[in-house]
Amino acid sequence: MTRLMFSKILIANRGEIACRVMRTARALGIATVAVHSEADKDALHVDLADEAVAIGPAPAAESYLVVERIVDACKATGAEAVHPGYGFLSENAAFAEALAAAGIVFIGPPVEAIRAMGDKIESKRAADRAGVSTVPGSAGVVADADEAVRIAGEIGYPVMIKASAGGGGKGMRVAHSAEEAREGFERARSEAKSSFGDDRIFIEKFIVEPRHVEIQVLGDTHGNVIHLGERECSIQRRNQKIVEEAPSPLLDQATREAMGAQAVALAKAVGYHSAGTVEFVAGQDKSFYFLEMNTRLQVEHPVTELVTGIDLVEQMIRVAAGEALAIAQPDVRLNGWAVESRIYAEDPYRNFLPSIGRLVRYQPPEAGPAEGEAFVRVDSGVREGGEISMYYDPMIAKLVTHGPDRAAAVAQMGRSLDAFHIAGIEHNIPFLSALMEHPRWREGRLSTGFIDEEYPDGFQPRSADEAAERVITAVAVVIDHIGNTRRQGISGQLASGGYGFPARRVVRFDGREIRLSVSGAIPDFSVAFLGEGAGGDELVSVHSHWLPGRPVWSGMVAGSQVHVQVRPTVTGYALAHRGVMAFADVFTEREAELAAHMIEKVPPDTSKMLLCPMPGLVVSIAVEPGQEVKAGEALAIVEAMKMENVLRAERDGVVARINVEPGDSLAVDDVIMEFE
Repeated sequence: MTRLMFSKILIANRGEIACRVMRTARALGIATVAVHSEADKDALHVDLADEAVAIGPAPAAESYLVVERIVDACKATGAEAVHPGYGFLSENAAFAEALAAAGIVFIGPPVEAIRAMGDKIESKRAADRAGVSTVPGSAGVVADADEAVRIAGEIGYPVMIKASAGGGGKGMRVAHSAEEAREGFERARSEAKSSFGDDRIFIEKFIVEPRHVEIQVLGDTHGNVIHLGERECSIQRRNQKIVEEAPSPLLDQATREAMGAQAVALAKAVGYHSAGTVEFVAGQDKSFYFLEMNTRLQVEHPVTELVTGIDLVEQMIRVAAGEALAIAQPDVRLNGWAVESRIYAEDPYRNFLPSIGRLVRYQPPEAGPAEGEAFVRVDSGVREGGEISMYYDPMIAKLVTHGPDRAAAVAQMGRSLDAFHIAGIEHNIPFLSALMEHPRWREGRLSTGFIDEEYPDGFQPRSADEAAERVITAVAVVIDHIGNTRRQGISGQLASGGYGFPARRVVRFDGREIRLSVSGAIPDFSVAFLGEGAGGDELVSVHSHWLPGRPVWSGMVAGSQVHVQVRPTVTGYALAHRGVMAFADVFTEREAELAAHMIEKVPPDTSKMLLCPMPGLVVSIAVEPGQEVKAGEALAIVEAMKMENVLRAERDGVVARINVEPGDSLAVDDVIMEFE
């Protein structure tokens, strides 16, 4: 019997996914209830909901993960159903059972499917029974580090050490040797216990140059199951996805159909309904093996929605209400290409370590139709003035672009990242912008090792090519010209009485001096690169309505639309564009002569200190004063945003002093220990 659509649902989550579920619920005419911890009382998802219920202190283990408090919130508000989002309790069978016992509908799969697929060991056995290709690995739970080393040796290195209840990159380590297997087992087990309350570990073969490709499945309670094509999620850091796209550049139609058929077969075998994802590890030869099944909505679901036109949250709600799918497999068509970038609160220049603090400025790019046939979507759960807390995942937002083909979607992603302004915390937009320009990414030659392979010494801004240099230099000189023009009209700033500020400029950028002249006024300017054209000066037209104080310069340079991040410095501007971070000093010709004689400031020497690279909690100290250490040796473990980070010695030395103890909270650049 088909029940009527729900009148009120509770979202047992926070942040962007809570806001995203609420948008669909509102479109369906369903009232929403938010739950929140003390840290989230002023969060965006709380304001967007029709009602909100406080459920406990900031730590998730005392609020968002407490089943009884979610059930009580449902009873108090009269919510008929619960959407769990992703993470937290979304794949917790006991939670789904508790809701059912209270007469509340779980907007997700049946308990049996959660239990079978949520356990990676059991899910692999189920996949074997369903005829799905699986990766060689341990037959069950690995008891201890010694057994981990033995099994890894039998399978053959490299191996993946994984938490059975894991997800989101937590409780996962790749080991290339017995030593790494032993340490990886201990770290994975510790993270798993901390994040999931389940420290069971298993091991499987790590495929060389693997690609992470997943199939979105959708089923109802009437026995219908379909798939909605694939997503490629190979751009990962520490096993956590950073960029996703649909479809995959790897697959052809035959492989897509074969992979989709296996995903559907597995879903049917476990009686699955609702939205779910079957993840595969794929070889460069298009071979593929079952990895795991996520019995929930995925973070990256927007790319599937944009290429299929299907609202997955709506389908989950309708299925939970007892409706049959109105979509059959032949109805599913992949239209164009979509790319998603995860905007994280992390510092790409410090090996992507977490960053916390207040969003002093938060200005995402405009959502909706964009240049050409492109489309921009921003899924976020924050707003300007909000706080990025140490208690939760560091995701700020998801930026998603769609275009008629991959090149168009990637190009729009580059433009949109340039227009995305965040201040107050560090973030990974510079890395994402550089990635969009990377030749290997643009060619679709991907693997899950992409970041390690392309940035082995850590991320640094990309060098400016000729096109980027032209844009940055032209924008810098136009900004300077606008500022000088305004100052001329302010008493005391520049002499009046017919005095005109010199049109000729010298831009010192990337070790070079570029000579230009500039003329015009808002919105039309002409920039001449002096002596650089075939017949002398090269003229570039610049069009923009930008005004001083705006953090993003938007306009046209030589007929192309561009966005440039702008921050004034003492002698010029810090400019960011397409992954290039430029410090452009803008001088008159006389100022340039004088600036050449300025003494350069030398930063302090911290080579004999271990500095904390991110805000976090000291888990353990591995050395003592007076102890000799070798390069690469573990010195301390600091936990931040649910991840344990091992800090290692950069060179040989002797520990002189330790300034912290386990349990201490540290800020960025706090001195953990000093060396002789």
